[in-house]
Formats: sequence, C-alpha cells, structure tokens
Amino acid sequence: MNTLVTGAAGFVGKKVVQNLLERGNGVVATDQKFTEPPTSSALTLLPGDLADDAFRQTLFDQDIDNVIHLAAVPGGTAEANPALSLRINVEATIDLMMRAGQNKNQCRFVYASSIAVLGDPLPKDGVDDETPLKPTLYYGMHKQMAEIALATLSRRNIIDGVGLRLPGIVARPAGATGLKSAFMSNLFHALLAGDDFICPVSAQAGVWIMSLSQVATNLVHTLDLNSQEMPANRSVTLPAIHCQMGDVIDAVARKVQADTKTVTFDQDVELEKAFGACPPLTADNAKRAGFADDGTLDQLVDRVIADIQHHD
Repeated sequence: MNTLVTGAAGFVGKKVVQNLLERGNGVVATDQKFTEPPTSSALTLLPGDLADDAFRQTLFDQDIDNVIHLAAVPGGTAEANPALSLRINVEATIDLMMRAGQNKNQCRFVYASSIAVLGDPLPKDGVDDETPLKPTLYYGMHKQMAEIALATLSRRNIIDGVGLRLPGIVARPAGATGLKSAFMSNLFHALLAGDDFICPVSAQAGVWIMSLSQVATNLVHTLDLNSQEMPANRSVTLPAIHCQMGDVIDAVARKVQADTKTVTFDQDVELEKAFGACPPLTADNAKRAGFADDGTLDQLVDRVIADIQHHD
C-alpha cells in the first residue's frame, strides 16, 4: 500500500511518515524541500511546489492508494496573504482530490482541516457536532471550502474522503511558524529550557490541545477506517484536551520542576478571542469513528516532552 503524504517535511508530516513506515506502508512524500529525511527503501521523496500544476500531476505517476494531505499555508500567513492561501489551501487542494480520484477509483483522501472552520466567538456553553461552521479568518474560510469539496467529491464517488479538524498541536518547534497558535508550543520550550516566557493570552484562556504523537496516530487511523462510520459531511472535529492555559503551565512546570514565576502574561485580546476562548468540546462523531484525545492533561504533557526530547 502506497500513501502519498503532502507537507511530509513539516512538523506533523515527519511524524506521520515515520508512523507509516513503521507499520510497513510504502510512502511517497512531498514537500518544498527535505532536511535529513528518514532513509527507507519504502520511502520516495518528491520535492516540489504544490502551486505548480505540472508538479501536482507527477505525484500520481506512481500507484497511490491513499493520500494524507497536510500541506497548507498556515493561519498567520493566510491572513497576511489570502491570495496565496486561496491558491494552495483551496485550488491546489481540490485539484489534488480530483487527481487522486482519477488515479485510483474512490481513493482514500485524508484532509487535515482545522478548528478554525468553527470561527469565533464560539458558543460559551460548548461545541459539539451540530455547532455551525462560521469561520472568521481567511484560513478557516478556505479550510471550510476544501471540506465542502471533500464531501461533494465523496458523494460523487470520486474519492473516499475523511476530514479531520485538528486542534492546537503541541509542541511545534520553537520560534515563529506562521501559526497564530504557536504560543502554546513556545510555552513548553521555554519551561523546559528554564527561560522567561510572556504568554499572550490569560491564565484563564480556554484551549483545545493534542500532542503530536496523538495527532499522528489519529491521522494514520484514517487509513483503516470504514468511511461509513463518518458523518455525511465527511469531516469531524477531533476530540482534544480542554483546559485553561494556567492548567497547562502548572502541569508542565510540575513535570520539569520549573518555576511558574518565569511565566508572565501580556494579553492579546484578539489572539485570545480566536485561540483562547475554547469552551467544552463534545466530539461524539469522531469518537464513534475511533479517534481519541490524549486521555489526561498529564498524559499529554508526558507525550509532548518525550516528543521534544526525541526531536532534540
């Protein structure tokens, strides 16, 4: 079985490729460039730009059984350059869906969407599978457009689509990533290093988070999933740990024996409105389909620290 992974050199992509190789899949990995990729006879690297129509076609010059589409213009960059986001997050994404369907009848196409499709403000009493999508960011709008295409092409039996709305993923590499939610990852790195950290949201900010390991596990699970277990729109909001930033700070500090006084707060009201106002989350559709969260906040922290240390 050959799985095409786009965005394969990225934070999530590297872990997904590793998991696929460990379970014996053939992997065709594409990204703009690769730095120290794994070495495996089951791995084919195809560097290139998904904005290039001719390059997208070369991805299907070999047999592809499944696609895990992770590549995207991230949220902060999408807001700064909506035309680029439209070109990659919508046009190139839908074109990949169409080509995948032409390459293999009802190819399983896994699409990494985002909780940004829900928009803000979120209902204070909670989010569930019936919560309407009301994106306010260009990024969320474009992700919803691709979700609509995923569902439509699945109804037309062109692809067999599975869409996962990813929560905040921790801990991404330290530093700027183009993601507005990167502060959640930077917190882990600062506490591990004993550095001072200025948190741009309040200690009471509510967040949905998931470890890199759990995200990768959920993405690979899609390849074994009976798509009849998915809702009609073919997309689910993944279950996630719901907690306050103060809880995250305390849990990480306990684990690494850091002083929470190194963390101070300088609230960015707009950032907190978009990424720090997450209410309780009920994700029954995702759980019925076999997707899971990290269990507890302490288990999530253990996994995140292990991921960081392994990467280092």
